[in-house]
Amino acid sequence: MRRSQTAAQGTIHRLTLESQVLRGNLMGDNPSRAVHVYVPAGHDGRDLPLLVDIVGYTAGGPAHTNWKNFGENLPERLDRLIDSGAMAPAVVAFPDCFTRLGGNQYINSAALGRWMDFLCDEMVPFVEGRFGCGGTGRRAIFGKSSGGYGSMAHAFLRPDIWAASACHSGDMGFELCYLPDMPGVLRSLSRHGGSIERFMNAFETARKVDGKDTHVLMILCMAATYDPDPSQFLGIRLPVTPDTCEVIEERWANWLAWDPVRMVEQHAESLRGLKGLFIDCGDRDQYNLVHGARRLHRRLEALGIKHRYEEFPDDHSSVDYRMDESLPFLVRALNG
Repeated sequence: MRRSQTAAQGTIHRLTLESQVLRGNLMGDNPSRAVHVYVPAGHDGRDLPLLVDIVGYTAGGPAHTNWKNFGENLPERLDRLIDSGAMAPAVVAFPDCFTRLGGNQYINSAALGRWMDFLCDEMVPFVEGRFGCGGTGRRAIFGKSSGGYGSMAHAFLRPDIWAASACHSGDMGFELCYLPDMPGVLRSLSRHGGSIERFMNAFETARKVDGKDTHVLMILCMAATYDPDPSQFLGIRLPVTPDTCEVIEERWANWLAWDPVRMVEQHAESLRGLKGLFIDCGDRDQYNLVHGARRLHRRLEALGIKHRYEEFPDDHSSVDYRMDESLPFLVRALNG
């Protein structure tokens, strides 16, 4: 629902990208991917900066261009921000990165597929070639939750592509946001003889999706992302023992190697090269992510890495309004 009835409306282009790097992925997910692209009113995209929206778990990028009740979808938000002068014009891409396991952390995985390569080496050139936008020093990536995690991972690992990044309530501090879920995951799997394959068969054939099962699926998705084992069903293995829920140290170490809090020192130079880095989190985030965000913020400060960090009085849910802060920040950084 539009909050500004006078703002000129940008155009949404609904495109399809036939990915090569996603072909033959272990999930059996379709390599043909929708990419919606927002171009501001009065522009054809040429010479504008490019922002890429990577969404949270259970969503795909095109969900952000859908009609939204009691609030703006993202194109409507962009129309308002640009019309008011709060944000300079930019092209924004919304790639569909949904998977059989309900989502994505936007890194390469032997189980889920080469999603970082898809975004950086296929999707970005595809959009820039079509609209003449972006280019070196003129690209930013942003997202919330899993998308926030992906935005940080891309800032660490692909500084050749991204000049700025915004992380809203991103996954970090893994021992706080993931380990507490492991007992519940094992309880759910026990209803299926402890079998991930049986759980997945039941989930995928159910007449309706149970929210509790979706949370279990999320942890399975994380396992397939951070510690994939292609010899297992869908490449999934858990980092805990199935009977006593004890941490399997060598597996859990593979998860921790992907924790932004632990990655920051190794990739500090990548972050120093950014034109802008925005990080925020609700101060009562129900997934404990604010504690990880504080840890990352303090490490960035200790390393002398320039960034904007904010906490706001809210939890993890329905916080798209925070993009009123991050999106103008990113465009200013790219135009600076």
